[in-house]
Amino acid sequence: MHDPHDPYVRVHGAREHNLRGVDVDIPRDVLAVFTGVSGSGKSSLAFGTIYAEAQRRYFESVAPYARRLIHQVGAPKVGEITGLPPAVSLQQRRSAPTSRSSVGTVTNLSNSLRMLFSRAGDYPPGAERLDSDAFSPNTAAGACPECHGLGQVHRTSEELLVPDPALSIRDGAIAAWPGAWQGKNLRDILDALGHDVDRPWRELPAEQREWILFTDEQPVVTVHPVRDADRIQRPYQGTYMSARRYVMKTFSDSKSATLRAKAERFLTAAPCPACDGSRLRPEALAVTFAGRTIAELAALPLLKLAGLLHGTSETARVLTEDLRSRIAPVVELGLGYLSLDRATPTLSAGELQRLRLATQLRSGLFGVVYVLDEPSAGLHPADTEALLTVLERLKAAGNSVFVVEHHLEVMRGADWLVDVGPRAGEHGGQVLYSGPPEGLAAVAESATARFLFDRSPVPVREVRAPSGQLKIGPVTRHNLRSVTAEFPLGVFTAVTGVSGSGKSTLIGEITEETAGVGRLVCVDQKPIGRTPRSNLATYTGLFDVVRKEFAATEQARERGYGVGRFSFNVAGGRCETCQGEGFVSVELLFLPSTYAACPDCGGARYNPETLEVTYRGRNIAQVLDLTVEAAAGFFADTPAVARSLGTLLDVGLGYLRLGQPATELSGGEAQRIKLASELQRGRRGHTLYLLDEPTTGLHPADVEVLMRQLHGLVDAGHTVVVVEHDMSVVAGADWVIDLGPGGGDAGGRIVAAGPPAEVARVPGSATAPYLARTLHGT
Repeated sequence: MHDPHDPYVRVHGAREHNLRGVDVDIPRDVLAVFTGVSGSGKSSLAFGTIYAEAQRRYFESVAPYARRLIHQVGAPKVGEITGLPPAVSLQQRRSAPTSRSSVGTVTNLSNSLRMLFSRAGDYPPGAERLDSDAFSPNTAAGACPECHGLGQVHRTSEELLVPDPALSIRDGAIAAWPGAWQGKNLRDILDALGHDVDRPWRELPAEQREWILFTDEQPVVTVHPVRDADRIQRPYQGTYMSARRYVMKTFSDSKSATLRAKAERFLTAAPCPACDGSRLRPEALAVTFAGRTIAELAALPLLKLAGLLHGTSETARVLTEDLRSRIAPVVELGLGYLSLDRATPTLSAGELQRLRLATQLRSGLFGVVYVLDEPSAGLHPADTEALLTVLERLKAAGNSVFVVEHHLEVMRGADWLVDVGPRAGEHGGQVLYSGPPEGLAAVAESATARFLFDRSPVPVREVRAPSGQLKIGPVTRHNLRSVTAEFPLGVFTAVTGVSGSGKSTLIGEITEETAGVGRLVCVDQKPIGRTPRSNLATYTGLFDVVRKEFAATEQARERGYGVGRFSFNVAGGRCETCQGEGFVSVELLFLPSTYAACPDCGGARYNPETLEVTYRGRNIAQVLDLTVEAAAGFFADTPAVARSLGTLLDVGLGYLRLGQPATELSGGEAQRIKLASELQRGRRGHTLYLLDEPTTGLHPADVEVLMRQLHGLVDAGHTVVVVEHDMSVVAGADWVIDLGPGGGDAGGRIVAAGPPAEVARVPGSATAPYLARTLHGT
């Protein structure tokens, strides 16, 4: 019988992903950190087992409707979990936030500010009180009618639509038009309307050019197409659409990101003249508080905003105190430089996760398990101290805090460590240690112990001499004010600074056009795909070779199966129930939809006939289920596959499965897959590699593997520039550019530039003391 007062969460027989019947006891009401190399199984234990089981129990307690869905979603593979309270998960969701999402909407602070204006704002004489919705640019009641609440209007011009006026319409003068049949159709319609499509654009009369590009008319005309002699020429009714109309329609309506991006090239954005970029109706902008409009207050840094919020009336006092108490945890987490109207897509993953953490601090929940996914990702060591304070506060409020983490300082600040390993994938999945941090020192097979207790100084490395200089600037953007930076070529440069100091803004100015760059490769953390249809094998091109191997088997040839039969993206060989995704989307009322294994193919993605074809004893689904490491042995004598797999092993991704859906990959994994794809291409001439926090989500042991690759690129004559918070990486760089001294308005300057040993001695640099500690091993 389970003791109701048992102070432990006890997990028995966890078999999720690579976990091998794991038994582990973790005390409640502590800060417990799950550690281990990337792919060891720590997330499978914390999220895939403990959090998933808490979520399943929650569903069990609600309506029968939800219970029916649970069976579709499936329960985690675990024998039993006792002592498990309700759980809240804060994962680094890398969904694409829309341009309407902002700091205010993520933290719910916008709601409180709108309520303040609605209830306690100063209205013009005779104006009636507005509902809080009327102060939101995201509602019909509040959005400026001119720009629909976006704050910007998009316009185009003849120069943008026709970049080369020497061309004729037939030769493609109107660059904004679509290609292929649709573009030819528009040219044929113009021809039928009597316009000269063979004359250079600049020679056409001005009023004709104006009409072709900007008319809102949509005349219908009979077109007699001129096509190849052997094709049937049938006249058809064609409708004309001007270039501006086509661009605007594509930009606002197209579901394709590529088409939208192409349309955007022919547009210029300017602040909306009606609302001056504030996104709101005039009635809302006529209301003030503390002498300012809601748009003016939303544009202030949160630190400054908190200082202005003082209520005169009783209602105003209650509302302003509530707002200030909600702003406090955001400021405590080092984000006081952000403003409420700052768009979410411009935030780093670290900033976004800390905003969510701040919101949880205010929720007042107690007695729950918070399961956090690398909350230190994207954090400077100075910010990590503030994070630990916040985690302690969540614990002090009567909660258990379970954190999946690679940051050594967070491990040192923990009450309890659960170390999973010893290695990744099938060589991991065991709990090596569960107990207070100091006890891990005695566990010889732990990769974590070596880094956690080794405080020896970084070996002194000869700093490489640069082969040239890359000058950037002066840059004035976001919080950078006329900043000029020099990046040495042919060496390894680390760009450092606290969150919000301007690092990403600065390196974003390096483009292919910059003098001295040559070839530029930007390796970011954006997902390699947004659905389970995209995976490691398809992204790297490796799957094309694998499908050819299957199509060349005797079985496949006998049945007449071509390469397409082994694709899960087209009808034929795939399972039609899930259309080759292996998953079906389960819609949950009031909750985010989730993916469940397909009831027909069980996640295999293919129909039974296709799965009968085997290559070396495995069918296509079983091959996709191999880890990169296992596949390297399986395909050792297939050079094209072996090369791809070799580069994935080189960047430490041996534990990933070939068919692992893009939706299951972290930003750090996506970034290393892109790097591996780049490394397998033959490199000619000098290349500049630009990486934004490549060590995110990496255990210190994996960081060593990645650094060997990056330093190898520099030794081969290339240039590597990384934005980085990991001091072991910074200490091993040839050159450091440190921005700061703070974030937001308090940053945006180059505080120090030079070899690591010099930067470590610069007074006033937030990075210097941490870098010095790493260099000297204290």
